[in-house]
Amino acid sequence: MRRVEELCRMAEQKGIPRHTGFLSDREQALAKAAMNRAECAFGEFRGGWPDAERRVLCLEPPDSWNEEPIAVLRLQAMVQSGDKLPGHREYLGSILGLGLERTCVGDLIRHPSDETVTYAFVLEDKADFIASNLTAAGRCPIRAEQCNEVPQEALKQPERSLHEATVPSLRADTVLAAMMHTSRTLAADAIRAGRVEINHVLLRSAHEDVYTGDIFTVRGSGRYRLEAIGGKSKKDRIFITFYQY
Repeated sequence: MRRVEELCRMAEQKGIPRHTGFLSDREQALAKAAMNRAECAFGEFRGGWPDAERRVLCLEPPDSWNEEPIAVLRLQAMVQSGDKLPGHREYLGSILGLGLERTCVGDLIRHPSDETVTYAFVLEDKADFIASNLTAAGRCPIRAEQCNEVPQEALKQPERSLHEATVPSLRADTVLAAMMHTSRTLAADAIRAGRVEINHVLLRSAHEDVYTGDIFTVRGSGRYRLEAIGGKSKKDRIFITFYQY
């Protein structure tokens, strides 16, 4: 947060654009709070594509030049028939293995109709270095090159399936248990163990109420969004609608 406040002051005082590295959801929430504290009104988050999860905070004061901090790499896996394709973990590990920090790399998207191709969003000033030095992902040889854009087919995300459930109350442990298809005891255990966040803030009590739009992040399990809260059933249980990321 201090770093974001410093960037805000620098951008405003010098009238020049500044940006962070790629931020996680939690870091983006903290960056927004830092912008508000610094009374900065000219920042926006970009991830290189509309549904990006990891995003760069771009601070561009009025009348300053536009600066694009994100580049795209096309990663082509050179596999033979029957060989195992590298996944997200192998690609990310190989890029970070070049000595780069996690903030240098954004989302990785596999092409839906050609699984040998993956697109990586990276910081623009690291793109040449990665393209020149990235030769393998795991044990699979790959070819990395910069590209101007990602095909729309690759950017189209599958529709999320909505799920419905009924809960006796809107307590956090009760709703989480329904979304995870587990018992309330196990959901409460996860909360007590510090494994659960709501809207990127650590959930400290299983008794807290939850609301429409809340995002649950469960370390080691996944993320869930409480999409809607409906009426009550004949047994006085509350209808909820949710989906898992």
